[in-house]
Amino acid sequence: MTTGSSSTSTSTADGISTFKGQERALRAGRLGTGGLLLSVLAATAPLMVVAGVMPTTFAVMGIVGQPLLFVLLGVVLALFGVGYAEMSRHVHNAGAFYAYISRGLGGTAGASAALVALVAYNALQVGIYGIFGFEVSGLFATYADLEVAWWIPALVAALVVGALGWLKIDVNARVLGVLLIVEVALVVIFDIAAVADPGTEGLSLHAFNPDTLSGAGVGTALCFCIAAFLGFEQAPVYAEETSRPHILVPRVMFLAVGGVAVFFALSSWALTVATGPAAIVGEAQKQSAGLLFSLTESRLGGTFTDVLHVLFVTGMFAALLSFHNVVARYAFAMGREGLLPAAFGRTNSTSGAPGTGSLLQTAVAVVIVTAFAIADDKPTGDPTEPVLHLFTWFGNIGALGVIVLMAAACVSVIVFFVRRGAAAAQAWRLLTSALAGIALLVIAGYTVKDFDVLVGAGPDSSLSWILPGIIGLALVIGLVQGLALRARRPEAHARIGLGNEAFQLEKAAEKAS
Repeated sequence: MTTGSSSTSTSTADGISTFKGQERALRAGRLGTGGLLLSVLAATAPLMVVAGVMPTTFAVMGIVGQPLLFVLLGVVLALFGVGYAEMSRHVHNAGAFYAYISRGLGGTAGASAALVALVAYNALQVGIYGIFGFEVSGLFATYADLEVAWWIPALVAALVVGALGWLKIDVNARVLGVLLIVEVALVVIFDIAAVADPGTEGLSLHAFNPDTLSGAGVGTALCFCIAAFLGFEQAPVYAEETSRPHILVPRVMFLAVGGVAVFFALSSWALTVATGPAAIVGEAQKQSAGLLFSLTESRLGGTFTDVLHVLFVTGMFAALLSFHNVVARYAFAMGREGLLPAAFGRTNSTSGAPGTGSLLQTAVAVVIVTAFAIADDKPTGDPTEPVLHLFTWFGNIGALGVIVLMAAACVSVIVFFVRRGAAAAQAWRLLTSALAGIALLVIAGYTVKDFDVLVGAGPDSSLSWILPGIIGLALVIGLVQGLALRARRPEAHARIGLGNEAFQLEKAAEKAS
């Protein structure tokens, strides 16, 4: 088996060169529309959103019009997707966000975006372990009368996810797909049951009334709701592993955005129908994440609710696996282009998966979960605090990072096509990118401004600037790394964002010489 420095290469059907042993390129042709769609949708964890995010938004923000927010965000992200999808036709790189930003704003900005992406997706993935471990511990207590510390199932899940990360991506897609389909089906059954047996106000459409979006909590509610969409933007991460990325990636992105917007808008509306729009905020404040389960208990019975509890856990596992795959591929792309040690830029010789990146993500998860487990080992205080903090702190850090990346990608799309002299031909796409970029910057501003609310800290808490500061720190460190790379290794700096194309150019240069 050759090492990553081998110059022996072959060409795939789509023209992307791959190197002997597949060590510097992900294997193409392994994902079709279905597999890619399931892989990216799994990250949305629909049941976690319906059971967790929606009641929290109703309770904390007091915004009855949450269904309308999902529609509005669907429009914003569809506008974002127009330019983003067009970029995917020109750039095929597992680094996705940072590759696109590099092509438009330069390698230094790309290096910064790469580190922000690595931190953000790691945070999103690791944060879920807190709520996952807490829920599994609850299942053991309820159904097996067995007390299990939350961090035990969390660490076990981290190791299982890490092992699956070594397997072929099409195997992972099947795992994700089965969990996702069953999960969505159960939520749809609840939606139908709520419509068939509405609360005292009947089939009210009040939640879609624009008047319900008045008040100071709307901006922060947008922050909560946009996190429910995260996952669709991951489609380009898998571009190298599809046979027709220029067709499949845009198709999957728009299917994901549209499907998520409609699904969550209808599901959040079903919650308001089940309780009545006038009662939804009070019920959410009283029952929190138990709201959905209490509504299914009264309409669909205890067995259905028990199954829903189990699927709540498996849905989170699917999200863990999906985010893990993305982090591993970002690490692979960064290692291939000199932003991480070269070992990260090689794939497993047997499965073709980015194994070193998978190990990195698993190690990060295990270390952070262990740290919170140690914090939980205290004789006094609320034992659930470390668990809830792990979920809310890291989840919102990750969401902020992705929002910033999306806004930067909008700017990059505009610059990319203007520099190529294609501004006139792409005028409408540039306009949609500009509109989406402005909207995303507004949401990012609200996220930073109200971070204390998002993480449940007091207005004077240092967490309100320390936690979002992690994304700011990653951005600055990435810029410094990019500038240092440009000064010390300009040839490596020039490759940032090129991905596998850089190795095609190297091969062409070798032949020419």
